[in-house]
Amino acid sequence: MSVFFLRRLLTLLATLVGASVIIFLVLDALPGNAAQMLMGADASADAVRALTVKLGLDQPLAVRYLQWIKGLLVGDLGNSYVYGTPVASLIAERLILTIPLAIMSMLITVTLALSAGIYTAANHNKLGDVGVMSLTQVGIALPNFWFAILLVLLFSVRLQWLSAGGFPGWEDGIWLGVKSLLLPAISLAVVQAAILARVTRSAVLEVLREDFVRTARAKGLGKREVLWSHVLRNAMIPVMTVMGLQFANLLAGTIVIENVFYLPGLGRLIFQSIANRDLIVVRNCVMLLAAMVVIVNFVVDVLYAFIDPRIKVHDL
Repeated sequence: MSVFFLRRLLTLLATLVGASVIIFLVLDALPGNAAQMLMGADASADAVRALTVKLGLDQPLAVRYLQWIKGLLVGDLGNSYVYGTPVASLIAERLILTIPLAIMSMLITVTLALSAGIYTAANHNKLGDVGVMSLTQVGIALPNFWFAILLVLLFSVRLQWLSAGGFPGWEDGIWLGVKSLLLPAISLAVVQAAILARVTRSAVLEVLREDFVRTARAKGLGKREVLWSHVLRNAMIPVMTVMGLQFANLLAGTIVIENVFYLPGLGRLIFQSIANRDLIVVRNCVMLLAAMVVIVNFVVDVLYAFIDPRIKVHDL
């Protein structure tokens, strides 16, 4: 297993390096000039040139990339062009909202998807199976921002159970914070839960056809015991794979959802920084999201060997 961990760790590091190069080059190639944006359209060329030198934007591309990587390694992400404050503190302030939002969305996704997928597989070709699969098809077709608007109209405008947007802060109480994130979390989770439910159903149905399942039933084990004790664990490999990929979709989805609900999270920070041409903030935020996705997929790969002991190191 040590060889496997080392190999996966090297792959993770190589992926992060490749992602950093792509992120830096793509953002550097964007049209416009950060100094010009900060100074305004009426600023003189000399003033823009002076600010460009002050921000270090006049240095060669390779030099700026290496300086950025050096800062990442020591935790110095530089200062925002617009806010004038350390980027690390800006990101830390927003992560206390975005991470709980992503975790809540993932918990809702897994709960709904596993329940629906196992239920439909256990009732294959019955009315419940057809009904739930029809709902998942609708869920897949729903844009999450449009579904978010529907949730606001129902639960905030008509029923007035939850707020339509904003975040009071965790210092006002955990329950108030959770309530303010509930609608955004559901908006993010519905589409992902619909996809994961279909994957779970297919994986469970495939395992139900295996010989060891028939043997377990022949020994007198009940349907519920066979399903939860034997089938589910063997069906989790494809489900875990999709869950890892969906976490990336949830992180990307926060950019839209946080703007719909006016949440001061990482997604809204990225949106505002793009509008303000604050590339140093955008670059570090996108790199953080990429690192989180890569690390989650690394953890998923490691969990494979623990979920299914039949998997050998060379298979991974």
